[in-house]
Amino acid sequence: MKISDYSAPLMATWQLTHDCDLACLHCCTLSAPGRKMPGELSREEALSLADRLAQAQIPYVMLCGGEPTLVPHFLDTAERLGRGGCWLKIETNGRNLAQESAARLSKLPIRSVQISLDGATEESYGKMRPGASLEKALGACLLVRAYNMPLEITFAPAAFNIREAERVIDIALSLGAFRLNTGKLMAVGRARLLWKKLCPSDESYAEFRAMLDRRREELEGRIELCYEPFSLEEDLAVRAAEPPGTLFILPDGRVALSGGMSHAVADLRTQSVPEAWASYQKAWLHSRVRADVDRVAREGVFRSDPVRSHAWVPLSNDFPAGTPSGKETA
Repeated sequence: MKISDYSAPLMATWQLTHDCDLACLHCCTLSAPGRKMPGELSREEALSLADRLAQAQIPYVMLCGGEPTLVPHFLDTAERLGRGGCWLKIETNGRNLAQESAARLSKLPIRSVQISLDGATEESYGKMRPGASLEKALGACLLVRAYNMPLEITFAPAAFNIREAERVIDIALSLGAFRLNTGKLMAVGRARLLWKKLCPSDESYAEFRAMLDRRREELEGRIELCYEPFSLEEDLAVRAAEPPGTLFILPDGRVALSGGMSHAVADLRTQSVPEAWASYQKAWLHSRVRADVDRVAREGVFRSDPVRSHAWVPLSNDFPAGTPSGKETA
């Protein structure tokens, strides 16, 4: 089926904030302590949007950031969505996950809690996530499983940690994770700024991919290894051929096509969910979007980095997703 066949999105990826308690080297949103996006939704606006997403019968919502657990109304938003009938995925670094929050989340329809393990050693993990502790991240994983919530692990490869990937798979398996997500590092946000330092070599990527292929076959039925499409460019090519039924919601309520493209196509502060969905569907047919995707697939590079420049701009006057209140800073 095509997205035009659906009356509502199949999923919403909702960045609650760009604030974070870490400044990870590979962060695709350039999040850091105190670095909110201007005009982020208030508590009342977020809870209202949660109600509207549930009323639109969106079956699955991922709450992410930044670090979503830093948002004071994070749990209230999750509960509003869950009680409204939405399955939830929580994407977190795990640093703020405690017994109380885990207990509240465990009462909701949780499809997964995703925690990043970007290294099998404290040295590599701490290098990717300065000031963070691998031990604490592992503790958060154990807490998720203690409350019988599905655990999902993500691993972002870099030049200094890519050879630890297989050990991370074994750690994920020992923790009881049902899935591990990985693939090529995305040249978006802070990773783009540090690309020469972070990007693995072609040889390293070839070894990495071969290991993933081998382990996926070995571990079939025990843990799901997800790494296809392998790169952001490949992912966009797939999306262009068959656009995903996913609303990508920014912290200020605007809707973007994806995290790697600079096009804002709707504004949930001023539009209903069905209106935003219609704008999203229409945007994938826009000539500028098609040209951008074709160029990325051909050249392997983006013309601009919307996260770095905060250049989330409307495609045209047909798409009422303008600049939010407040001055945006790079």
